[in-house]
Amino acid sequence: MQSIGIVGVGSYLPETVITNEEIGRGAGVSDEWIVRKTGIRERRRAAAHEATSDLAAAAAQHALARAGLTADQLAYVVVATSTPDHPQPATAALVQNLIGATRAAAFDVNSVCSGYVYALKAVERMLAGAPADEPRHGLVIGADIYSRILDYADRRTAVLFGDGAGATVLGPVAPGLGLHRISLTSRGDAHRLIGVAAGGSRHPASPATVTEGGHYFRMDGRGVRDFIQRTLPDEIGGLLRRAGVPATAVRHFVPHQANGIMLADLWPGLGMDRAALHLTLERYANTGAASVPITLAEMDRAGAAAPGDPVVLAAFGGGMSLGTALLTWSMSPQANARTTRRSSAVADALCNVPDLLAAGGPAPLAS
Repeated sequence: MQSIGIVGVGSYLPETVITNEEIGRGAGVSDEWIVRKTGIRERRRAAAHEATSDLAAAAAQHALARAGLTADQLAYVVVATSTPDHPQPATAALVQNLIGATRAAAFDVNSVCSGYVYALKAVERMLAGAPADEPRHGLVIGADIYSRILDYADRRTAVLFGDGAGATVLGPVAPGLGLHRISLTSRGDAHRLIGVAAGGSRHPASPATVTEGGHYFRMDGRGVRDFIQRTLPDEIGGLLRRAGVPATAVRHFVPHQANGIMLADLWPGLGMDRAALHLTLERYANTGAASVPITLAEMDRAGAAAPGDPVVLAAFGGGMSLGTALLTWSMSPQANARTTRRSSAVADALCNVPDLLAAGGPAPLAS
């Protein structure tokens, strides 16, 4: 089977910046409280005319340009999102039309914040086994607009999220490079930790569900933190063991940007002592399924990775779902990139982990 890897990355962040002071007023918390609990300092908010498909299409165009490809060369357009434009049709179909991917099959994946890694495995498998006479490139996009489903009086959720999209183009790469192993896990018994209760077939939209706030995103912050601390290290360890790769060989770790304090607490126990921890949440907050590909795009712009670097991705989200991936970076740094390989603070997009730990440790948002 053909080796498949990331050959292009891109992102799109809306222009409007929302500071902690702005978001904190409605939630009744201060900038200091938000930084101490999350490591987040600001986030982006989509304009009123922007929908998830608009953000996704813009990120896709950047990724295609980085790959040196046009949209009509794509076999698949897959959008990972839990904030689609509409219940139907798939947001990916709208993106396909916006970018002109006339030969591509388009569909959505909803594994909440894990969706990008889930979609990555689906497209990688389809491309790796495709006949030689079919297009050999696919587009995997993570995009979310959480600002439309937040209760801004709920400090457990309102301060955490931002809007954005990240995209990767997958295609053939040289043997030894690209995606090596992707592990997906779902724990449906914990599905009540995260969710939006109304608007589906169990609780259809009605005046009562709107009045009760059933269309807002809700989360048990303490429960989610405990779940991730209990499961994620084992998922990453199992991925590396099955791949036969020691943790000390990893050069880059790109996690879902859920909460900087929680990640800073997990990081020392993962054993990736020679890896850079890539964080973008300080500026962009938690962008849902977009957070991993947005961070990959920032890593690429900073010239942080070189061909042959082992990279681990880790995402987790509602369901509860977890997705981890091991890949060998296959893209050469951009000509204008600042070369800062293997730094623990690449460019100004990365948080400083010791500072996060000094800010008060992994206290739950609910406290």
